[in-house]
Amino acid sequence: MSAIGLAGQAAIVAGATRGIGLAVAHQLAGSGVSVVVNGRDRELVDQTVAEICGGGGYAVGVCGSAGDDGVAQQMVDAALAEFGALDIAINCAGIAEPAGSTILTITADEFREQLDAHLMSAFHLTQAAGRVFAGQGAGSIVLTGSAASLGMFGGSGYPAAKGGVNALALAAAADLGGAGVRVNVITPGAKSRLSTGEDYERHIHGLHERGILDEFVRDAALDPAPPDYVAPLYVFLASPAATHITGQIFSAAGGFIGKFEPHQPGFVAYRDHADTAPYTLAELATLLEAR
Repeated sequence: MSAIGLAGQAAIVAGATRGIGLAVAHQLAGSGVSVVVNGRDRELVDQTVAEICGGGGYAVGVCGSAGDDGVAQQMVDAALAEFGALDIAINCAGIAEPAGSTILTITADEFREQLDAHLMSAFHLTQAAGRVFAGQGAGSIVLTGSAASLGMFGGSGYPAAKGGVNALALAAAADLGGAGVRVNVITPGAKSRLSTGEDYERHIHGLHERGILDEFVRDAALDPAPPDYVAPLYVFLASPAATHITGQIFSAAGGFIGKFEPHQPGFVAYRDHADTAPYTLAELATLLEAR
């Protein structure tokens, strides 16, 4: 058995044919995990399966968008049929927001595409795998969020969808924790098709010029480390070595690993509604003047 207990396990990986998902799929396979490879491009799915099998691993492919109804279930069914088990579900599926998109310019259809690619893929994967995991009393789900959900990288559909992934993971971790199922999120920084190219570089420089990104974040965003640097955290969180970790949101980029603290409201004011009137606008103006 591998050092962290992965050998002999089975995983599904949505968005496994490029970037971070590809690196995760290869590291899982290298750790003795059988992998269902998913992606939208049949040629890339077949190529990834061939690479894993050629390297001594075990993999099968399921082609389609994980955001579409039924595709995640096909992945689960494939794992159970081909491997006889399912222990790990990882979602790395996603697409870029249209270049230059803002809340003023994105269309409703483009916004829905972002929700489907990021949030609905996370929902379908979590639900389909979660049902199996809850039934067997064990399993790990790792979803992919983004620092864009903090509003620091512009756009609207992409950050909204990624923020939804965070909320979904926290709710699912609470829902499924009693059944022995773990759910965590990684907000990764890595070189991929979403973080390269002239449009991407122009976008990052524009955010810096507008004062949204400082020089440190700008430079890091323009020179991200390869996906191999973040893949180990996905694999670790999926492993039995991380059975004590659930309902957490991590950040990973290059050699950096961070963990987001739980969202808690900071104190502003309090008075008992049982014997006081609602705050007046003047009172609110005073309370919030320096905030």
